[in-house]
Amino acid sequence: MSLRGKTIFITGASRGIGRAIALRCARDGANVVVTGKTTEPHPRLAGTVHSVAREVEAAGGAALAMRLDVRDEQAVAAAVAQVVTRFGGIDALVNNAGAISLTGTLETPIRRFDLMLGVNARGTFACSQACVPHLARSANPHILNVAPPLNMNARWFRDHVAYTIAKYGMSMCTLGMSAELASCGIAVNSLWPRTTIATAAIEVHFPEAVLRASRKPAIMADAAYAILNRDSRRASGNFYIDEAVLREEGVTDFERYAVEPGAELYSDLFLE
Repeated sequence: MSLRGKTIFITGASRGIGRAIALRCARDGANVVVTGKTTEPHPRLAGTVHSVAREVEAAGGAALAMRLDVRDEQAVAAAVAQVVTRFGGIDALVNNAGAISLTGTLETPIRRFDLMLGVNARGTFACSQACVPHLARSANPHILNVAPPLNMNARWFRDHVAYTIAKYGMSMCTLGMSAELASCGIAVNSLWPRTTIATAAIEVHFPEAVLRASRKPAIMADAAYAILNRDSRRASGNFYIDEAVLREEGVTDFERYAVEPGAELYSDLFLE
């Protein structure tokens, strides 16, 4: 497996899962497009698109850092055009950018609802739409959405209906586009973690005990890497779980991904 020379466009790549995927691709010598809204250091959150781009280059990849709000379709189109000018095409799109608020109906301001729907569902659609014409010219094109499997059990809507709608919007992009783009040979898949992942979202929205019971973003990066190397005409329309993907690849040691080895892991949302 290798992504050497391939161009990987990643949204929300200034930290967390997006950053980890960027660095994993960089180790192959990929061209990594690092996009996100953070261009200046944040007082509480580490990482900017520029700091990750430097890490990509240090890891052996070529990097292009861009500030991008995925809700702005004109900015998305301009970013894609810049990538194609720089690297000659796009081989994979990773829709990782996300917004979260685990709040009930009365506790969710409409502006927050709009943000989640705009970043998660609309952003995924807009970035996919802009990249598809270029992906269609790749030998092994992939769209990978960091989104959960679709599960209509009311328990996943009850406590945070707005967030679930927004994330399932990404999942429905996977479901619909995988069928729509099959004739073009473009794989469209989702990837979701079996456990919570130690990201800023977990630090902010969950107790510290959940962070300690989480896995590192590297597990999602390794799973994403495996998926992006699969034959796009044979591996599409799947709702992959990170651990299952890596077990298929022969991985047996998962303790190395644990924040606190030996701790009982905390299952992520949307998984029975």
